[in-house]
Amino acid sequence: MQQFAQLVQTLATSTKNNEKLQALQTYFATASDADKVWVIAIFSGRRPKRLVSSSLLQLWCAELTNHPMWLFQECYHTVGDLAETIALLLPQKTITHKTDNTYTLSYYLQQFIALEKEDELVKKQFILQCWQSMNQEVLFVFNKLITGGFRIGVSQKMMVNALAKTVQIPSSEIAHKISGNWNAAATSFDDLLHANATTFDASKPYPFYLAYAAEEPIEALGNIDEWQAEWKWDGIRGQVIKRNEQLFVWSRGEELMTDKFPEYQQWITALPDGCVLDGEIICLNTNTEHIQPLPFSNLQTRIGRKNITKKQLTESPVAFIAYDLLEYNFEDWRNKSLLIRRNQLEKIIENIHQKNIIVSPVLNCTTWEDLAAKRLSARSVGSEGIMLKRKSSVYQVGRKVGDWWKWKTDPMVIDAVMIYAQKGHGRRSNLYTDYTFAVKDGDKLVTFTKAYSGLTDKEFAAVDAFVKANSMEKFGPVRTVKPELVFEIAFEGIAASSRHKSGIALRFPRMNRWRKDKKVAEINTLDDLKKMLHQFGETT
Repeated sequence: MQQFAQLVQTLATSTKNNEKLQALQTYFATASDADKVWVIAIFSGRRPKRLVSSSLLQLWCAELTNHPMWLFQECYHTVGDLAETIALLLPQKTITHKTDNTYTLSYYLQQFIALEKEDELVKKQFILQCWQSMNQEVLFVFNKLITGGFRIGVSQKMMVNALAKTVQIPSSEIAHKISGNWNAAATSFDDLLHANATTFDASKPYPFYLAYAAEEPIEALGNIDEWQAEWKWDGIRGQVIKRNEQLFVWSRGEELMTDKFPEYQQWITALPDGCVLDGEIICLNTNTEHIQPLPFSNLQTRIGRKNITKKQLTESPVAFIAYDLLEYNFEDWRNKSLLIRRNQLEKIIENIHQKNIIVSPVLNCTTWEDLAAKRLSARSVGSEGIMLKRKSSVYQVGRKVGDWWKWKTDPMVIDAVMIYAQKGHGRRSNLYTDYTFAVKDGDKLVTFTKAYSGLTDKEFAAVDAFVKANSMEKFGPVRTVKPELVFEIAFEGIAASSRHKSGIALRFPRMNRWRKDKKVAEINTLDDLKKMLHQFGETT
């Protein structure tokens, strides 16, 4: 466990990618196979389940340290991270719980699994015993694992690259091998990276190819005839897989979602066996000839429930817009050109004869000027913008520069005033960086969104100083501040919402700029937001 804690410390404190990469390589070269499997699982999003609730951890720590709960809460609000707060408050040890090789990362995680169905007292005894025998560095990591919220400043791509250098397997192969539905507690390191045909998981998806945002003038891409243009749809990127006469659905976040979309099962007889489609899971109105997306909120009602009701099937019909063909006849097609993959994809979808699975239409424009004009109509067709893919491109792994670009519409913007502030997390835990914004509604201010990104470090520091000097009320970690700072809020979409006081919900809000040139009297109104909702929003 100490070895893993040291790795986490290096990854969390280093600002140099080469140092992080070297730390990962060293770990994979020296750690036990069981620990390596768990690190791969943790860094690829397969975190262990939460062992106990956060409230119980807070209570047990307060009891053990003889701190009143109000003092613990004040410490927690200041630090901003529960695992770190507990590690700082507990008595410090110079050595870790039995530092021999028995008490490894895999040991503790296996203990978590064994304790899942035990009663609260048994879990408490185990956790208190560990707390009282660990140094601060290990305590922090141990607490992160208990809460099931382990996140660290390293990408899966970096972890895969480090592993590739250690085991001498191409990174693209490793990315595929560690995808899908596998259990770290029941998978050996050798089985994970050297699985053969007899142990292959039929549901296993491919790593997704992701596009970079186009920031340079679009004409810089050269001859438009070399590019395929499509609408960029706003749903859930996913893969539909048919292997061994079974159908599987995976999200880009590597969540197996087959049961969420029973409509897809009707394609099983028409889809060829050994076939993998990449595309967009989206709610569509299938009673029209043109693609007419339903609000993203419709899709959220489907993915947030264990059991799908008949009402949801009717009100939120799910379709699939197919982008690409990754596997055909059990053969990996990713290294074939986009034109070849697209041609075969169109033939497959044509044979299904269902309205809820379609091929993403190609936008045929002869000049970049024509395409730019079409992009201006994106919101009117329910799209976020345009995808550009080089016709000769292969299907790569992760985000790569050069062959795939997303050319999104310009964001919508609204001027608003900050009225609440809360401290951030991690390196921002001592700064007020999470803000709530309001617009005018007559003589009142009505909150409509939160945002915590878009400013520079210098600007965040300045706003933090303002909050500390101009706080009026305190509600736990939240401060009410004088309504004086005006910001331009940018967002990608707007929808009606009964859950918000304003009746409005925004998609991907962030602070576009600090409007020091504007006074509160000049901010936008709730009516302005409602006009945007009427013009561009999702109201059904």
